[in-house]
Amino acid sequence: MTIRLRGHHLLCLLGYRGMGYSDDFCVNMTAIYETLRQEPQTEIEIIIGPDDVCRAYPPDKAYHCEGAVYGLDEAVLSKLGLVAGIRESWQALCSRVAETMVPEDISRLCTTCPWEKYGVCAEGVGLVALGKPLPKAGA
Repeated sequence: MTIRLRGHHLLCLLGYRGMGYSDDFCVNMTAIYETLRQEPQTEIEIIIGPDDVCRAYPPDKAYHCEGAVYGLDEAVLSKLGLVAGIRESWQALCSRVAETMVPEDISRLCTTCPWEKYGVCAEGVGLVALGKPLPKAGA
């Protein structure tokens, strides 16, 4: 199984704690998150544009999976030394985060994200940097 992710969702997944835009979005995000948490060898394909997380974005909300988030995707990929088309395990990608990022990078990269203020993504970066496991979704 390969999970297709855009740049910024690599960081969103580190901070996912069960919050989301809708129930359907949370079901999808939880499934992806728990797969990666429990099976870190899962292959990730880095893509440009809407990915497996975006597919469950609620139709009644302003769709933001196009447009301005491309700049954030590019900034995250650049920071991690990744390009679209790369396929790596989730574990390898977390190792890249641990080697190249600090929790404070989230506040610099994710300035327009409504979830940044909760601090969970910075916490996730900190956990992988310390080699600690990510918590169960919703914990």
